[in-house]
Amino acid sequence: MDLGTSYEILKSIDRNEIMTRIAKGKQKGELWDRVILSDGMVGYVFQNYLKEYIETPQIQVQEIKLSLNKTTINKNERVKLNIEILPEEAKDEELEFSSSNGTVALVDNTGTILGVSSGTATITAKAANNVSGSINITVYSPVTDIQLNAQNAILQVGDMYKLNPIIYPEDASNKNVKFSSSDEDIAKIDETGNITAIKEGKTTITAKTEDGNKTSSIEITVIKKLNDTDVIIDESLNINGTEVSGFDYKKNTVKNIKDKIHTNFNIEIYNNKGEKLSDENRVGSGSTIRIVDDNNNKILELIVILYGDVNGDGKINSVDLLVLQRHILEIQKLEGVFLKSGNINKNGKKPSSVDSLLIQRHILEIKIIEQ
Repeated sequence: MDLGTSYEILKSIDRNEIMTRIAKGKQKGELWDRVILSDGMVGYVFQNYLKEYIETPQIQVQEIKLSLNKTTINKNERVKLNIEILPEEAKDEELEFSSSNGTVALVDNTGTILGVSSGTATITAKAANNVSGSINITVYSPVTDIQLNAQNAILQVGDMYKLNPIIYPEDASNKNVKFSSSDEDIAKIDETGNITAIKEGKTTITAKTEDGNKTSSIEITVIKKLNDTDVIIDESLNINGTEVSGFDYKKNTVKNIKDKIHTNFNIEIYNNKGEKLSDENRVGSGSTIRIVDDNNNKILELIVILYGDVNGDGKINSVDLLVLQRHILEIQKLEGVFLKSGNINKNGKKPSSVDSLLIQRHILEIKIIEQ
């Protein structure tokens, strides 16, 4: 019988040699025991060659040290723990791994960590005698996209308009955004997204994420301030900057809407594809109401929001439910005014399963969506 390490023979021993097993081991699928001879030599022998053992008591784990090359990992990243078990003779002890927050990070039985979502978690390795070691990790969720809940707009001098960026993914770790205007003499925007129209002209408003430098922009056209009597809009409608909502979803034809606007100028309504609508057509999200003079110069332009109508056809039905669900699953994202139309509970966030439920309740006539 041979005594060796890594298949290197250290010594040939007699069949009746007495040895003491220090630890059980496995290498390349074979069972090898670590032993010490009566002369003090330490090595390994193949288990099948041994008949009887004089075993020392199993060495107990006294300390577990965990470390990582980095303690901040990205979402969906996998990293392997560095594990040190003391004393060394107890290193073959099987460990049980756990995470204090499985929604942030998971760990498998090999000590491999998976980042799940933004946040912090404690990873613990525990031996059979309940000795344990832990390490704190942070999972970082990078920004993948930014969208604005608005589209190109026309403001009057002095108007203010609030711009709300939507950051993806929802659990992004750093949602800080910086706003800018290409011409602050025409319109400026503050750090919270409030736009102020200053003088006639055009400017581009851009939102840029601090993480990843993702950008989204809209064009702002500033026109002169109208007199209060130039255009009078029915009080039943809600005007927010360039947006108009509050329409009865059963009475949203072009004629119904024109009847709520009183002006000596011409009223034209176009759908979200830019097609001019006739009086019997329905008006949906993304449609524009244009007030123009006899020379076809724009006096005022308002963008229609019909909450729940996320495809812009002027109806709220199962098609909208499907479109909204595809957005929630990030199969096809809603943009601009459709993003806002899908935020039915009006909390300023991106549409969610709550908004999907509100459309379902509307379709079943359990509760009609408030416009």
